[in-house]
Amino acid sequence: MKHRVVITGMGVMTSLGIDVDTFWDNLLNGKSGVSHIEAFDVSDYTTQIAAEIKNFNPEDYFDRKEARKMDRFVQLAVAAGGQALKESGIEIGSNIDAERIGVSIGSGIGGLGTWEDQHNILLEKGPKRVSPFFIPMMIANMASGQMSINFGAKGPNTTQVTACATGTHSIGDSFRLIQRGDADAMICGGAEATIRPTGMAGFCAMRAMSTRNAEPEKASRPFDSDRDGFVMGEGAGVLILESLEHAQQRGATIYAEVIGYGLSGDAHHMTEPDPDGAARCMKMAIRDAGIEPMQIDYINAHGTSTPVGDRSETLAVKKALGDHAYKVAISSTKSMTGHLLGAAGGVEAVICGLSLRHGIIAPTINLDNPDPECDLDYVPNHPREADLNIVMSNSFGFGGHNATIILKKFEV
Repeated sequence: MKHRVVITGMGVMTSLGIDVDTFWDNLLNGKSGVSHIEAFDVSDYTTQIAAEIKNFNPEDYFDRKEARKMDRFVQLAVAAGGQALKESGIEIGSNIDAERIGVSIGSGIGGLGTWEDQHNILLEKGPKRVSPFFIPMMIANMASGQMSINFGAKGPNTTQVTACATGTHSIGDSFRLIQRGDADAMICGGAEATIRPTGMAGFCAMRAMSTRNAEPEKASRPFDSDRDGFVMGEGAGVLILESLEHAQQRGATIYAEVIGYGLSGDAHHMTEPDPDGAARCMKMAIRDAGIEPMQIDYINAHGTSTPVGDRSETLAVKKALGDHAYKVAISSTKSMTGHLLGAAGGVEAVICGLSLRHGIIAPTINLDNPDPECDLDYVPNHPREADLNIVMSNSFGFGGHNATIILKKFEV
């Protein structure tokens, strides 16, 4: 027996808001979260902009001593997870058995800030001054680990590290765990905090990021002919997935149902996407959901604003959906949030859940001059009311990692 899986809680930490309501309002208003970097001196960097969270105070969520033992990506994850749990109404040990709720929070890079800080200490002061917390703060699984510790979740506990597909893989794998009865609920999604000197330098060296420094809010422009690269973001997106039976038993509010999951590998190139791999991934999710391509009403695109990536995804959608590709609404909310790397899939799953709940599609902003090779309906510049029943979210990562989830408006 496969259990039906539903979403009962959501939490976000982004440059557009550190609560779901603020975040959603800013998305629908087409607001860009991109600005000049304030965290460190970027005067020598070719890219000097990012979607930076500037109003997050860890001490609003943790005591000072506890916060100092967590990298920023862990802080953001646990803060978003706390939001999602509160919204879900789950009380671990009360209305859910601690051993039946698990955690799967991924990160594409993990504790980059901690690594930088401790490496500087090593070089300047020697090995005896490196913090004993260096390793447990840095490793990518610590968002899941700390989430479990903070909230008492004793069920399955895993971490995905699949670059920019991480968050979606974490949600998809959690969906599977509940489907087959290994957990009643999962806290899942992704977190990332790489707006750091090394992270920015690395992506600048790849020439992967936009250099539109004079107009930060216009820099992320997926599917536009003038796009020149992605804009880095930071944050976390966390969902509470739950078996339908368990959610109904405790009278939970249900926001949407997860019905399909697909994943594939390009077997092609370290960084260059292959549309065939992404198309296979979408087709797998559609088969898993037991639907036809023409039933998909909206796609939240990976849509990073890179010249190659956006063209590749456009072609992949056509391969996966056939003629329906020209009829389905598609948007890239990275035009507003920036690209949150391993956290992107978590944040975008929240967006898909909100889209189903409210019957409205957040736009692709800055889409002023469409690329002729990107000729689908990308919901340019303004939100759109729509009768949404089934939506898809795509995430594609370096290494050729692809992940797709499909959500459906909940019906008993």
